[in-house]
Amino acid sequence: MSGLVAGIVVRRGSFTLDLALDVQPGRTLALLGPNGAGKSTAIGALAGVVPIDGGSIRIRDRVLDDETVHVEVEHRRVGVVFQEYLLFPHLTVLENVAFGLRAAGRGRRDARLGATEWLERLGIGDLAQRRPPQLSGGQAQRVALARTLAPAPDVLLLDEPLAALDAEVRGDVREELASHLASFGGVTIVVTHSLDDVVALARDVVVLERGEVTQRGSVRSLVREPATPYVERLVSSWSED
Repeated sequence: MSGLVAGIVVRRGSFTLDLALDVQPGRTLALLGPNGAGKSTAIGALAGVVPIDGGSIRIRDRVLDDETVHVEVEHRRVGVVFQEYLLFPHLTVLENVAFGLRAAGRGRRDARLGATEWLERLGIGDLAQRRPPQLSGGQAQRVALARTLAPAPDVLLLDEPLAALDAEVRGDVREELASHLASFGGVTIVVTHSLDDVVALARDVVVLERGEVTQRGSVRSLVREPATPYVERLVSSWSED
């Protein structure tokens, strides 16, 4: 099965993102970089909410963006989990997950059945009638993941999915997330500035600095042969922990 192939240029004032990606299903890619590197801009472009100024995006041999085509967000089959999770506070957990299925065209009853199935699959079926303010950070993360996975996206984009969690629960949720990603059959891209996330979640990594790719390859090659001072500092700090 083909994956995601993109070569995109996005210009925002004096900042330019120039990024090429080739991500295959089953091989989670980490997009690693410091704040301001362009990681979230890249996620927005792949999701269709940030217009590209050049290049193309193709998923499963389907063109989503190029000089003549722009597929709207709701038709891309791309799911995004943001670090804030963006759950609707007035809806129950079940209704939040069902919302993603309703948006994909499922009927009300069918959407609720599908949502229930995903809550059970992620081990949070007992939270179905709670509302987001009643959830812990880890629980909210799993609800957001369930809402995103339920419509069966071709691509899963995780934008700093663990950054909002307290340090004492981050490790446990990271392990849970790694387990869920291992069973996801589509393309996964995790945006992070944490080497812990990269090592736990990804098989491949692209380092983005100031809008440009400065290193790409396996996670092992990144750790063994850091290519820039930024990566050297990251690896050195991680090795000392």
